[in-house]
Amino acid sequence: HMVSMDSFRVFHSQRLLTKRRLSLDPQAQLPTFKRSIYSLSSSVKRLNLEKKLESHDGCVNCISFSHCGHLLASGSDDLHIVLWDWAKRAVVSKFDSKHVANVFQAKFMPLTNDSVIVSAARDGQVRCHVTSTTGELVDSKRVAHHNDSAHKLALEPDNPHVFLSCGEDGNVLQIDLRENGSQRNKILACRSDMNARVPLYSIFIDPSNYNRFAISGRDQYARVYDRRVLNEERDPESPYPDPVQKFCPHHLEHPDNEFKKANVTCLVYSHDGKELLCSYNDDDIYTFDTTQSSGTEYTKHFEGHRNNATVKGVNYFGLGSEYVVSGSDCGHVFLWDKQTQNIVQYFAGDNEGVVNCLEPHPHMPILAVSGLDHDIKIFSPSADKTTDLAGLSEITSTNIERRKVASDYTPDGYDMILNFIMRQYRRGLRHRAGIDDDDSDQSSTIERLPVTTHQMDMT
Repeated sequence: HMVSMDSFRVFHSQRLLTKRRLSLDPQAQLPTFKRSIYSLSSSVKRLNLEKKLESHDGCVNCISFSHCGHLLASGSDDLHIVLWDWAKRAVVSKFDSKHVANVFQAKFMPLTNDSVIVSAARDGQVRCHVTSTTGELVDSKRVAHHNDSAHKLALEPDNPHVFLSCGEDGNVLQIDLRENGSQRNKILACRSDMNARVPLYSIFIDPSNYNRFAISGRDQYARVYDRRVLNEERDPESPYPDPVQKFCPHHLEHPDNEFKKANVTCLVYSHDGKELLCSYNDDDIYTFDTTQSSGTEYTKHFEGHRNNATVKGVNYFGLGSEYVVSGSDCGHVFLWDKQTQNIVQYFAGDNEGVVNCLEPHPHMPILAVSGLDHDIKIFSPSADKTTDLAGLSEITSTNIERRKVASDYTPDGYDMILNFIMRQYRRGLRHRAGIDDDDSDQSSTIERLPVTTHQMDMT
């Protein structure tokens, strides 16, 4: 009888796992208790600084939890990648990334026992690092390269081999770790309606359909593509297929001039893929309903922060994407209730004044934060009482006023020269990394929006 009961439990567990895997809602089978604890407003309103992780000697540009949530990976301007046992505040591994410029992304590949980490950086390289069970670096190799800064990587939750990268060359690369050498499997070159190359800052795979991914960058649109369409045979001289979906707040579609054009610095899908969350520089944060057709207006709008000085991240918080979280140029972290669109929590997140990265724990109401400071801050619902939002009105008013002042600014000839110098600097970095520019990716119409003095970190 005991054997049959154990067999029944195993069978029932397997059915639940299979049902969860095949469900269009990846969170549908999560235990109700766990979901409710993570999503309680009292948990969000009690978020408090629990610890700091200190080892980097430069700005921390990226943080990412492992799938189980036990480890945290971070990358920095110091060119190192650190793997943390964040709960114990302990460094498990620290190694030279082999990049020659700022590390912008470091992620654990799925189903690799947290031993394979992929990274992207300002030098355009995409690299793969393998560590031993003791944390020692066993291997590090370049697996792909962009002709400009490589910003973000997109992983499939169940695929330990294939992932996507995007960069300021406007290209999306599909990388297969089973192949040898540095790959150049370009599946997309993003172009605007005027056929100008669009430098890319962000990429995210739809959790409900791994064939689809969304990208954003130096224009006002979030674009969704289907890899099945992109992988079809096509004439090399013909343009890439149009996106299957394209979103932008209607008031941002037609700027007064090119210098006022908004950029989508970051986008992410909700847990079920039904929403796309987009953060705009010197504007607000918006959600779009991905079940609707292209061109539909945004569904929700979140304001009060400021996104100008750097490439700001944005994220959902809660296992059911109940909250929206963003950093700000004022050094604070803001959390909005997604339904009411009101700020329900805020706190200081960076002493130097800018919060860029926000990484929710995959299973617990824990939030990791980084920015211009050289540390990573871990927030947990450990405060004795819920926040009263004291001082919030003054901070948000200041952010709005500073955005208004910046919107009246028009770049001059000095900014054009600065933009040229920055491009030559990045080209030198790629040369040092042994990366030759691919002339086929160059365009006389690239970068219609020049870098300004107050946007230098965006490049």
